[in-house]
Amino acid sequence: MIVAQSQPDRRATPLLGAFLDHLEKGRGNSASSRNVRLAAIHSFFRYVALHSPEYCGVAQRVLAMPTKRHVRRPISFLASVEIDALLAAPDLSIWSGRRDRALLLLAVRTGMRASELTGLRCENVVLHPSAYVECLGKGRKQRRTPLRRDTVAVLRAWLRERNGKPADPVFPSTQGKALGHDGLDYLLKKHLVVARRRCPSIGQKHITFHCLRHSLAMSLLRGGADLSVIALFLGHEQVETTSVYLHADMQLKEAALARTSDSESRIRRYRPGDRLLAFLDGL
Repeated sequence: MIVAQSQPDRRATPLLGAFLDHLEKGRGNSASSRNVRLAAIHSFFRYVALHSPEYCGVAQRVLAMPTKRHVRRPISFLASVEIDALLAAPDLSIWSGRRDRALLLLAVRTGMRASELTGLRCENVVLHPSAYVECLGKGRKQRRTPLRRDTVAVLRAWLRERNGKPADPVFPSTQGKALGHDGLDYLLKKHLVVARRRCPSIGQKHITFHCLRHSLAMSLLRGGADLSVIALFLGHEQVETTSVYLHADMQLKEAALARTSDSESRIRRYRPGDRLLAFLDGL
């Protein structure tokens, strides 16, 4: 029995290593995506080590597989002019354009994740007396985010036209089902083509729905919001996760540099006065 179990023990780590290499070389995934897959594998084998002690050997070898180091690039986000160009891209004369306008506006103003947008139901949008949207975020944690007046006006008009039941998706597809991630990516790319004509700087950035989430965080940061408040908006469990936006904003760094003294005066040696010298002599 021990011999039978030793074979999969020896083959597990080479097999997983080959799978991780395939993700990068065969499928073109980044090193960070590879690390995400490895983290999921580690999580599973922690469960294996706890509930199946006979496989502790293979679990230890898998858990010893290190994550891959990679260059952390600055986050990408949209400036206010670029956001305006994106929100103006949907064609409001057609049903899908009005839906997309409401969806993009909600994404920009609340920083909701793509999964939170696709899972949003009509009952989750409360427009009175104090408007907010409720979503189920990571870790199945519920989060309520207040809405601005312009967002409330657009959502009220859309929900009136949508005329859905409480459990229906806020943003349905043409078949009436909830939009999936592929549908979100498709409509975003479609409207980015139009937005680039009005604002060419958008073409220099890789824009995803997570980028719209970053855009809200940067807007709040430049508006003077504390990192803890931004973490509440985005649903971050730890404030340290939100600190990445401090490194991404060049304007904040330039403002801090401008407040520093540009004096080239030499540092002089301290010379005590006569009263201080007399006091020290009297001690």
